[in-house]
Amino acid sequence: MSIYAFADFDDGAGRRASRIYASARYPSRQVGNIFFDSEEVPNLKYADEMPLKLRSFYSVVAFRPSHIFLSRDVIGGKPLYYGSDMSISSFKSYIDGEVYEVMPGEVLKIDYTGEILERKKYAFEDVFKVGQADVDEMAEKIISSLKSYKARVGCIAFSGGVDSSLLAALYDLPLVSVTASKTEEEWLREAAKMLGKEIEILKVGEDEIRDAVQTVVKAIETDDFLQLSIAVPVYLTMQFARTLGFTEIVFGQGADELFGGYKRYETMDKYELEDALIRDLKSIGDSNLVRDSKLAYKSGMRLVTPYLSWDIIDAALKIPPEYKVRREDGRVIRKYILRRIAENYLPRGIAWREKRAIQYSTGIAKILKKYL
Repeated sequence: MSIYAFADFDDGAGRRASRIYASARYPSRQVGNIFFDSEEVPNLKYADEMPLKLRSFYSVVAFRPSHIFLSRDVIGGKPLYYGSDMSISSFKSYIDGEVYEVMPGEVLKIDYTGEILERKKYAFEDVFKVGQADVDEMAEKIISSLKSYKARVGCIAFSGGVDSSLLAALYDLPLVSVTASKTEEEWLREAAKMLGKEIEILKVGEDEIRDAVQTVVKAIETDDFLQLSIAVPVYLTMQFARTLGFTEIVFGQGADELFGGYKRYETMDKYELEDALIRDLKSIGDSNLVRDSKLAYKSGMRLVTPYLSWDIIDAALKIPPEYKVRREDGRVIRKYILRRIAENYLPRGIAWREKRAIQYSTGIAKILKKYL
């Protein structure tokens, strides 16, 4: 678990909670009566407008004299649930009563009888403004924001693609990878060598993947095959990093949604593409980040996603779609603008190399299909 709280009820006090027990396990933290998973300590002075004021992914629980305060960011990157029994958790399974999700962008106040006193919801558009700006200026803003992250600890989950390779070039951190594919293992070693980096690679087989399945299903709280096929390599990578002594891991999540990385974008015109990119970014919490946050909680790791800083999201939303999925010389180049940024820091063989999704490149999806 990460954040967890439950109530004792005094029979003499009716339904009102007489005592609250709460805890925060790394990477979540506690400061006074505030329990949270976010990069900065939430300021309750701005509680009613927290989704507007806290510019990062977050989940927050605060115990106030008159109420319990709950909130999440507008994208919903960190999970948070509460129950009819007044328990609160980062996992649905820790709640015994009927389970309710604190929705992305929601500010919720509940009194100590469990009654909802106030509910307010902010939308994605209240925080991020879609528009168009000078592409070179936005590209400079993106690379400046990536460089501003002070990477001093942890490791990078390295896939050999442009997303993680750019992070590897910018941050002086060791690389870790997990794969079931001999072909991918060879590329990972070659790419790391091209970057002048050391890499630790764990080669897994059917036994390790099969052993991880039930733990992963319990952690991500779904047995959906697509979610599971992504979650297993992510979990194995986190566990491997943990055995190497790391408690923080950098992933390249968000680059596909921000810069047009998915294969299905290739057939869209610029209007369809723009709509799809915004829709996928709005749903990235539910479709990706909640899963990965739960895996991080299970592994005792802090998940870092530099591409999904608020400044980079702001900049990416102002880059026209034709700079994300580009048609040149009869071919389609996905993540064109990111590759153009990356070629200043990476060998061309990495910056412009196409890469398959993690579940396929690692060979893990193939093994899961056979096993399941």
